[in-house]
Amino acid sequence: MVLVLLPTLVVTPAPAAGRGLLPSAPPAFNHELLAKATPEECFVGIGLPYPAGPPCAQGQAKVNQAYVWSLAKADNRLWFGTGANVHCIVTGATLALPNPRITDDYVCEFAESQVVKQNPTMPVSVGDHRQPRAYVYDLASGALTEKTAEIAGASADDLSRLRRTLGLRAGGTHNGVVLLAGPALGATVNMFAFDTVTGEYLGSANFANYGNIRHFVVAHDTLYAGVGVGPNGRDGGYILRWAGDRDDPFNFVEVGKLPAQVADLEVHDGRVFVSTWSAAGGSSSAGARPDPDAVPVRVGVVPTAQADPGIAGVWMSPRLLDGEPGLTPDDAEGWTQVWSAASYEPDPVIAGSYGLGALASYRGYLYWGTMHVPMKSTAMVVEAYPPADEPAARATLERSQRAVSIFRGRSFGTAQASTELLYGQAVLPAYNPTADYGVGAWQWATTGYRPKYGRMGFGNIYTNYTWTMAVSDGKLFVGTMDWSYLAKDLLPQAAAETGFRGAATGLSDELDPITIDPALYGGDLWMFESNNKPATAVDTQGLGNYLNYGFRTMVADGSTLYLGMGNPMNLRTDPTDDVPEGGWELIKLTPAGG
Repeated sequence: MVLVLLPTLVVTPAPAAGRGLLPSAPPAFNHELLAKATPEECFVGIGLPYPAGPPCAQGQAKVNQAYVWSLAKADNRLWFGTGANVHCIVTGATLALPNPRITDDYVCEFAESQVVKQNPTMPVSVGDHRQPRAYVYDLASGALTEKTAEIAGASADDLSRLRRTLGLRAGGTHNGVVLLAGPALGATVNMFAFDTVTGEYLGSANFANYGNIRHFVVAHDTLYAGVGVGPNGRDGGYILRWAGDRDDPFNFVEVGKLPAQVADLEVHDGRVFVSTWSAAGGSSSAGARPDPDAVPVRVGVVPTAQADPGIAGVWMSPRLLDGEPGLTPDDAEGWTQVWSAASYEPDPVIAGSYGLGALASYRGYLYWGTMHVPMKSTAMVVEAYPPADEPAARATLERSQRAVSIFRGRSFGTAQASTELLYGQAVLPAYNPTADYGVGAWQWATTGYRPKYGRMGFGNIYTNYTWTMAVSDGKLFVGTMDWSYLAKDLLPQAAAETGFRGAATGLSDELDPITIDPALYGGDLWMFESNNKPATAVDTQGLGNYLNYGFRTMVADGSTLYLGMGNPMNLRTDPTDDVPEGGWELIKLTPAGG
């Protein structure tokens, strides 16, 4: 691995989107590229063997490692794990579109991949899988050390687990141990442990009862993790308490059981709060046409009553100081849902497509935001209500899009509990199958909220993931994903899936992939300086590389933020052209003059 360093750059935040009080003279920041993925494969064409290299005597260099998918800090070091070709895996496994494709930016081979050809039992939906990599970055020396070989060389079992891990998606550290974990082939979870002081590899384990893992959190000197059950967590979730140590690093007990997989975790007001992703098989899952007589297209304010618990939501643990210290197995059934996406999203099919992302406890409030896999909501609506013609397909493409909405709440579990919408919509389009004498039509319906500061997506329809949050130097930072750079490819593909390829033309200026302003390209980092002002944009172009479509991981260290970027443009590897390079990046962000 080559350590990559750039001169320090100054980033000045853009004005806040939406209405509200604008902070005067928002602070500027410096950012420094600490390390970046380098090409590790040569590519000559879909379905063809991979030549030796790089350097590549044939074909072009390809960088498969796309995300800093997990990130944890311990003993003045950053530990992180990667995910390879994640865009291809999401397209194939989550969107069920495993069709080989190539653009100037990336290639997804699926069934044509040499990995599948050499391993016929490999699911074609994840045919672009490459084993993840593990690293440690020393903050004092600036040295980056790859730890992958230590895992692979420990034993045949360790090597097998690493090869079958789809990515190291979660990172946590406590009491001298760092854990890097991720979903594995066969709907299980693999976990790898290191000593944070010596750097020694401690071993690995497979958790056959769980199918996904995304985050850890330390609460009251105890480490917790959130997991899903089944493929991509579709069968529910658990909160796990770490009962291990250096000698027994894979000892966990279940202290929470939920009907949906756990996404993120946060400590707030003496409890653990978690966000969830909608579970498949619920009343609003793809392929299940809702009963028209039961579809509530809301026209008035709707109370935040409990909805299908499998829909994405926020859940609250029992108090950590009640009974034994921390959470125990006796608390597994004691979790309470305090918010549901179905209380905001008026279309019940689209509500089933929501995930919830990052959580943060900030100045007495719990903040959270929504997650929207590009085109997933469209695919679910098309499955439930196939469009009859091209105008109907275009309307579905336009009306089914959602961007991130940002909420905050406080005093949960009391009579004073309240929830505010900071960025989002007062009304959203919802499909009513009983409209027009049973023909069906899109209608505007209330969400039951009025946004305090601005529109969903911080004003950008392509801002689709609330990927990470962190509090640093008294400010709340929100890292998002922006899929505008991919829209020119994904929107026409989605139109084709409706059966009407031409539906991708004639869209609104905001959504039209042909007229997207290139200034939108790249992930966005937002900052709240207090509870009383709207967010300001620290950067909206991927911090110096517009192919960085999102801020995937974030660790705060005083006034410094360490950022792990998502960048799946695996064919962008030519340093001599006018396009930046693909592959993950690790970035340091500090206040200017600090």
